[in-house]
Amino acid sequence: MQDTLKAWNEYLKHNDYKNKIIQQIKCAHFRSQMHELSKALKSIWCFAKWARIESQLSKKLSQFSFLKWSNINHITMMFKKKIEILQEKFFFSSSQANVNDITESFILLTVLFNSRITENEVKQTIRWVKADKASNASDILNRMLQVSLAELISVLTSLFNACITHKYHLKQFKKTQTIVLCKSKKSNYIDSKMYWLFALLDIMSKALKSIMIKRLSDIIETHHMLLNAQMKVRCKRFMISTLNLLINQVHTV
Repeated sequence: MQDTLKAWNEYLKHNDYKNKIIQQIKCAHFRSQMHELSKALKSIWCFAKWARIESQLSKKLSQFSFLKWSNINHITMMFKKKIEILQEKFFFSSSQANVNDITESFILLTVLFNSRITENEVKQTIRWVKADKASNASDILNRMLQVSLAELISVLTSLFNACITHKYHLKQFKKTQTIVLCKSKKSNYIDSKMYWLFALLDIMSKALKSIMIKRLSDIIETHHMLLNAQMKVRCKRFMISTLNLLINQVHTV
């Protein structure tokens, strides 16, 4: 019971500290904006107009455009129908791959590596991610982890190692907040193709995922598990590299 009460008090302490840091960041951002506005004459008059007129008005609710079914030429304005259209567009059922033509298979050699995550890996990963990237429903930004890294580094390292040791991915890490964003500079947004999904992941889940991707990439490159011509999912090999290689081959011919 005492351990639970102590953990709860520690949680309240860190939560208060998080709120103070967020408030300080918001205050510093507001002051920097006011400083920039005071330098430009045009901007200060626009700000004065906004403060005099638009700041007194109630915030307008964002309106979702009408959507059209892909299979029938029917436009709907009902919110539930719009959800069904987007679900059909983005969460379609995938077909099972046919592997009957594969007659031979072989098992790769066992690769041994140290699975334990170090504190240095966690530090580098958290510092590498942008500080103010969008967070999921927890509302914890990476800036919070960067500011509190000295206090949290041992806890995060132990947590990540426990996930790997027990081969268990926490339920909190699996939670995502998916939003639909419209593509910019389109003539109309009736077609569901004019939208794309944006998944907001837990910030600690992102750190663990980045560490594992880096490790798997290093193992694949070290033991030559991919063909030399493989471009995708390889470090420093992008579509631009593929196009440059293709252009060079055409020029050579």
